Amino acid sequence: MKSDHYKTIATPSGESLYKIKNSKFFSYAFPVANEEEIKEILNQIKKEHYQARHWCYAWRLDTSPIRYRANDDGEPSNTAGQPILGQLQSFEVTNTLLIVVRYFGGVKLGVGGLISAYRTAAHECLRNVSIVTKLITTTIKINFEYPLMNDVMRKIKQHKLIISKQDFNTNCEIWIESPKSETEKNSALLKSIYGITILNNEA
Repeated sequence: MKSDHYKTIATPSGESLYKIKNSKFFSYAFPVANEEEIKEILNQIKKEHYQARHWCYAWRLDTSPIRYRANDDGEPSNTAGQPILGQLQSFEVTNTLLIVVRYFGGVKLGVGGLISAYRTAAHECLRNVSIVTKLITTTIKINFEYPLMNDVMRKIKQHKLIISKQDFNTNCEIWIESPKSETEKNSALLKSIYGITILNNEA
């Protein structure tokens, strides 16, 4: 059985600085939900560090499967983005963007030196951020007529289901957040009430 939980960071990390041979590496970690948000944050960091030489980053999104990307931003291939991504994987976090901004100090670090520097900067950033565990849920949306209200609410309370949204303007509609591995079971529980319609399941 797959776990119903995943790790992510609770809040943005703030700025972390790592120095080596006159080069400065500023690192930042952000909780993110989608690629549009990632683009906005990257643009903001580039504005704040407009004099920097490189804005390297990696991100991981979602849970099953996890999508990811790593970007070297002009550094030699696999010397920046991959070490940053490696730290996201090492800390087992997803829905997280990690950016390392480099100011070149005039001394070349070499391939090994770059890999080490970006890995260290990324590690220090994540080491100082709050990591939280969250539940992977699926939304079960149900529709029913008013006379079924008491039966529905009794079933929800009995099985300690969590209501995330409800709308009683026309028909009765309730959105329930279910642990992903229990979605099939919880849907069957609700369907056992005659007259209930399961409109959709949304991951």
